[in-house]
Amino acid sequence: MTRVWVRELPGWMLAAAVALITVATVASSPRAELLFRDGDSLVVALLSRSILSGEPLDWAMSSVLFLPETALFTGLRAVLPLGVDGLFTASAVVGILALYGAIRLAAGRARAGRAPVGWSVAAVAIFGLLAMTETTASRDALELASLQLTTTYYSATVIAVVLSIGLSRRVLDSSTHTVVLGVSLGAVAALSTLTNPLYAAWFTIPFALVSFVFVFRRALRVRIVGLLSAALTGTGLGFLLRIPFAAWIANTGAGYAQPSLWRESIGHYSDLAAHRLQSPLGVAALLTGFALLGLGVLRSIRADDPASRMVAVASWAFPVAVVLGAIALGTHAARYLEPIAFLPVLSLVASPHALRLPIRPRRTVAVIAAAIVLVVGAVGATRLTVAASEASENPDLACVTAWIDASGRTGAGQFWTARLPKLHLDDPAQLVQVDHRLNGYAWLVNRTDFAISDVSFLVEDSQSVPWELPKSTVPDGIVECGRWSILDFSSNPLPLGPVHS
Repeated sequence: MTRVWVRELPGWMLAAAVALITVATVASSPRAELLFRDGDSLVVALLSRSILSGEPLDWAMSSVLFLPETALFTGLRAVLPLGVDGLFTASAVVGILALYGAIRLAAGRARAGRAPVGWSVAAVAIFGLLAMTETTASRDALELASLQLTTTYYSATVIAVVLSIGLSRRVLDSSTHTVVLGVSLGAVAALSTLTNPLYAAWFTIPFALVSFVFVFRRALRVRIVGLLSAALTGTGLGFLLRIPFAAWIANTGAGYAQPSLWRESIGHYSDLAAHRLQSPLGVAALLTGFALLGLGVLRSIRADDPASRMVAVASWAFPVAVVLGAIALGTHAARYLEPIAFLPVLSLVASPHALRLPIRPRRTVAVIAAAIVLVVGAVGATRLTVAASEASENPDLACVTAWIDASGRTGAGQFWTARLPKLHLDDPAQLVQVDHRLNGYAWLVNRTDFAISDVSFLVEDSQSVPWELPKSTVPDGIVECGRWSILDFSSNPLPLGPVHS
């Protein structure tokens, strides 16, 4: 019998090549803005730096705590001799590899007539291709696959959802270790809900709805009830575990739900879809997505065992449930619909039957395809190095950070303006987040920054809202740094107003 590592290693190697190709392509497009420079995308890097600095931690977070993402980024920072942009790219590669691992779990055990490794590679490759079709810098475009490459837009939750489906499959597909697998599902649910309540909307609720269909099959009743109990218990425990973090959670997310706006929600998401269809790559991506959903429905009908049917149903029913739920709650953020990007690829691994070809031609085709992927992956690694280097070579950023570092003073800037310079300063506390009235803006930042009473310069750019300062307040001078301008008030420091989230 072939040893497990011998069978699995080629899959991981090919998945690594796919990850390098995907990240290199996205990082070389305007989508790199979300990987390296977007205000939201920098929170994990800022939090990681804050943790390693040993400074007091009093962070104002959103409803998402980014615990797994921060742990990964901090670990990479501790072991890799890379700058922050290199760490972003490394984190993106690890995110795709972790997704492959979760997909491989969902593909089931290897046995005669099945090729779960090959189909898992195919699934992550299709996902990578979808990510590579996404080329805009917009954080609210219907370009959802590439969000898995960021440290902020729920990459850990994506992996947890696929992992949960995989654990469910293994319970239905095995007569051994079911208790351990069930406990593992509960643990994943607890930790995932703790860090991001969206896990409940993306997995727990859809899984509960699907389970009611499966529970009518007597042979599966005990296992389905056990799985559902583990998922519900874990999710409930996760919400309880959030209580100690209450001081960090500046927004519980409850305000995002506005059911009365469901019509506007339909219009918003329809507009995003229409905009995506304006490019050939967008059309190709949407057609691929619908094809995968159709395959999931077909395999739900033709599945030859309950475990395969569970994965097949999850590949289309979960995304549909998430979209309907997002509309019913009146949401207006594309990222809430991420399951429509990553779950449909599970239709490829629901019933991973080996291709019916003679052994020799099948091996030849596999070797040629693997060689091509590995060669392109090597090229992708080179492109990725270049992309990370180019992201670091930002003369405007170098100008503004050098001036602030040299000044030894503390200034302020608005959220979308200040985040990037703040991350790259020798001391991030030198640039405080404020609103346009100079009130402290405690959002995705350490609140210890607001211990100061005034600031002696302001940083602004085209994303800044016009300042509301006293009419008699005039800067001593203005330093131009390309994208950014620094308004120097060294002779007349500006007082900070009250802090809000």
